[in-house]
Amino acid sequence: MASARWPCLVLALLSGLAASGFPSHPVQLLRKRSLQEGVVDDIEIYSTKISCKVTSRFAHNVVTTRAVNRADKAKEVSFDVELPKTAFITNFTLTIDGVTYPGNVKEKEVAQAQYQKAVSQGKTAGLVKASGRKLEKFTVSVNVASGSKVTFELTYEELLKRHKGKYEMYLKIQPKQLVRHFEIDAHIFEPQGISMLDAEASFITNDLLGSALTKTFSGKKGHVSFRPSLDQQRSCPTCTDSLLNGDFTITYDVNRESPANVQVVNGYFVHFFAPHGLPVVPKNIVFVIDVSGSMAGRKIQQTRDALLKILEDMKEDDYLNFILFSGDVTTWKDHLVQATPENLEEARTFVKGIDDRGMTNINDGLMTGISMLNRAREEHLVPERSTSIIIMLTDGDANIGESRPEKIQENVRNAIRGRFPLYNLGFGHNLNYNFLESLALENHGFARRIYEDSDANLQLQGFYEEVANPLLTDVEVEYPENAILDLTKNSYPHFYDGSEIVVAGRLVDGDMNNFKADVKGHGAFNDLTFTEEVDMKEMEQALKEQEYIFGNYIERLWAYLTIEQLLEKRKNAHGQEKENITAQALELSLKYHFVTPLTSMVVTKPEDSEDQTSIADKPGEEATSVTSTAYIASYQPPQTPYYYVDGDPHFIIQVPEKEDAICFNIDEDPGTVLRLIQDPITGLSVNGQIIGDKGSSPDPKTRKTYFGKLGIASSQMDFQIEVTTEKITLWNGDAPSTFSWLDTVTVRQDGLSVTINRQKNMVVSFGEGVSFVVVLHQVWKGHPVHQDFLGFYVVDSHRMSAQTHGLLGQFFHPFDFEVSDIRPGSDPGKTDATMVVKSHQLTVTRGSQKDYRKDASVGTKVICWFVHNNGEGLIDGVHTDYVVPSLF
Repeated sequence: MASARWPCLVLALLSGLAASGFPSHPVQLLRKRSLQEGVVDDIEIYSTKISCKVTSRFAHNVVTTRAVNRADKAKEVSFDVELPKTAFITNFTLTIDGVTYPGNVKEKEVAQAQYQKAVSQGKTAGLVKASGRKLEKFTVSVNVASGSKVTFELTYEELLKRHKGKYEMYLKIQPKQLVRHFEIDAHIFEPQGISMLDAEASFITNDLLGSALTKTFSGKKGHVSFRPSLDQQRSCPTCTDSLLNGDFTITYDVNRESPANVQVVNGYFVHFFAPHGLPVVPKNIVFVIDVSGSMAGRKIQQTRDALLKILEDMKEDDYLNFILFSGDVTTWKDHLVQATPENLEEARTFVKGIDDRGMTNINDGLMTGISMLNRAREEHLVPERSTSIIIMLTDGDANIGESRPEKIQENVRNAIRGRFPLYNLGFGHNLNYNFLESLALENHGFARRIYEDSDANLQLQGFYEEVANPLLTDVEVEYPENAILDLTKNSYPHFYDGSEIVVAGRLVDGDMNNFKADVKGHGAFNDLTFTEEVDMKEMEQALKEQEYIFGNYIERLWAYLTIEQLLEKRKNAHGQEKENITAQALELSLKYHFVTPLTSMVVTKPEDSEDQTSIADKPGEEATSVTSTAYIASYQPPQTPYYYVDGDPHFIIQVPEKEDAICFNIDEDPGTVLRLIQDPITGLSVNGQIIGDKGSSPDPKTRKTYFGKLGIASSQMDFQIEVTTEKITLWNGDAPSTFSWLDTVTVRQDGLSVTINRQKNMVVSFGEGVSFVVVLHQVWKGHPVHQDFLGFYVVDSHRMSAQTHGLLGQFFHPFDFEVSDIRPGSDPGKTDATMVVKSHQLTVTRGSQKDYRKDASVGTKVICWFVHNNGEGLIDGVHTDYVVPSLF
């Protein structure tokens, strides 16, 4: 599913965080729009093109944008593209006044050294961050001299997956201004022949459909072209704003005369398998549904709506049951029941009565469902030729019963024993998605995030439709013995209607005359074998016509699929096995010039006799960004690092490389001011003042302390923000502006944005790449003991230099730790372990803290290793080194 977001222009002061005078009242500065057609802020994007070339489902996409600076001084131009989360960037080039600076893929650690040097110099920014359900955004900025031209060219590749009977490419269109030459040009070549081809967009009118969009296909070739004129781009006949804003989608499928198709080129082969017309295998399905208190309201209603719709699609040969878990576990029936009309009507009544309850006992909910499926098979309560599936839906972490993720995984793995797949649906973002994904992957399933939008019920229903029609079980793809090397995954527990199995590998003998492949599986009534035999000479001749698309596509497809599967396998590997998998994936990433979680792409642009380098991070479920100059595209593990302090005060350090967190407390007297962040290069600093409960104990072991006041400052901007539990005061020079927590307001100036969300939080952003959130915690008025207090969260720190320090700031730089000897602790409910970090060996305790960014009253539990004695051994020096005399 390829996608590209077209360039937008920003005047972000990325290299210096400099700012002009701050208004004394909240003002949102409006973008100046030139009178010249298609020119915004003196920058003209005069050409934007995305070229898509698809051969045998493998997409090679090139996004090219050309711009010119019409101003009489240097301007910064930013290039934005939204691309699929499943894509690998293969190249990025920057061309300025005819001089091209190409990209080189390097091992991530090698590139990191260049990044650290460049970021400390505060240069231009490049970043990738999550931007939606299927997309992530790549951004790079560059300073362009007056009258100069710049060309950005981004190349990425991916294997299109068949979904509900078709392949889809999503192109995100959002140029934000009129473009003289705007074009999408997609060529598709499928040796099996194309059976359907369509293209549509949410923003296309009848006028555009008639003239700007063309789509044709014949035999093996298809073509889609979208070339709107300037007038067709206008949002109205006299407007200078662009109508092009939304999704452009290309869909197609191939001929299915044969269920299998094998293609061989230059010693590499790819085997596609997608039979049709087979009877559906009856399924035994258990829905394990979270009904904890956090599911209250719209989530539980959308779950009910989706389940009612799913019941309409159940086939009478199917068997089903519902298991609800909160603090305890309840079942609809004691055993699986057949989906007869009478039982389905009773099931609808049960589903309509589903309501939220208390805590979250994931372990017992899953174990009940697994036991029920195992018992149904052992006691012959379900048909012999049927398949079992378990689907779990949850919106949070286990917090009652067995709550240790690793123990839940062990329990589930031992109970399922590879007999059927587990699919995990994670509702919203306040959950441990990495745990759900690992749990599903090691049990032959996968995880899917359900977004908290108005269509969440349709997302749930859509997932069910993907697995509703199994056609084969225990599928094995077999090749002649000793004829194949480096085979990708070739066994699948299920084949679902509308999907496709893809296997690739290398041939031992590149000169063989014939190639044979067998696919074996259990069908609804009997065992089936599908055989594909290929005459190599005939195929070589037939595939010559594809050369107009792009060259060694099968070899690159094999490499892409191999890396993708290795990275997935790596998530649940440990020790030497994980090291071996990592080495394999890294070697292939470097060889085929793929930017993956293990590599970085470096573009060096000489400027002022110094090399400049920039980094962009590939995100997983959260937004990620790294900053420096011209470009490195670096993919990271699937969770953005963030750092925060909240509560008593608890410091939390997320470490995505470990998929884990470290936490510690600081015990100091009320009135003490602590240095949280200090960056001598950018001039940013954050300090916090401690308060205590009313009449709090002088004993540090029993008293409760919090942050009651924060000071955020930029010496380069001559700007300060003082945040208390009652008000927010902003100074720019000598002019203060004061707001209360009852306000909802956004204040902007070049390089700075401050947003106050009434009685919830305040978001402060310095340019692109530094973002803080201050959370307001309020107790009921007149509380005899507790006071209101503040939480402080660093959600983006990549613009900050390598010299940043402070209780939080010192952790903005990559660091490593190892945990071993996990054992029972002195607290019966917690485990201890030995941690080696910063050359210190520490005893740490497994615990949890709360993340209140999204909900200041409930929060989300974060599992972490707790470092005792004020973070001794983890923080540099001792905690008293961070005591400062005042907020500023």
